[in-house]
Amino acid sequence: MTPTRGERNNNPGNLRKGSPWQGLSRAQPDTDFCSFDDPVYGIRALAKVLLLYGMKGVDTVAAIIARWAPSNENNTAAYIAAVAGCMKVDPNTHLDVSEYGQLYPLVDAIIRHENGRNIYPRTTMDAGLALAGVSK
Repeated sequence: MTPTRGERNNNPGNLRKGSPWQGLSRAQPDTDFCSFDDPVYGIRALAKVLLLYGMKGVDTVAAIIARWAPSNENNTAAYIAAVAGCMKVDPNTHLDVSEYGQLYPLVDAIIRHENGRNIYPRTTMDAGLALAGVSK
């Protein structure tokens, strides 16, 4: 199984370069996307962005994905449908991403959409969310 770009960069959310994230690798071989020392830090960064969105009132799958994956770079409508389907929620349902039970499936769905799969065990996912401040 060939690693995806997000997997190679330990950045399963495919966050673009720009923010000084915890756990960034010294080497940044990708010209566009962050590379992290460990996927836990990539998952943490993804979760931190989602938590920031929630604090700003961006709290539905439709609003979150429209901001996360703008239509000038993505098929945002398909992305919204995929994430909402994976989470089994209406795209306009309000989420509380500060709750583990809502953040975990959202992070998982974004990783699946960005990479076509989620290769990370629950322990890695949980460690990333815990570093972002959200635990079971």
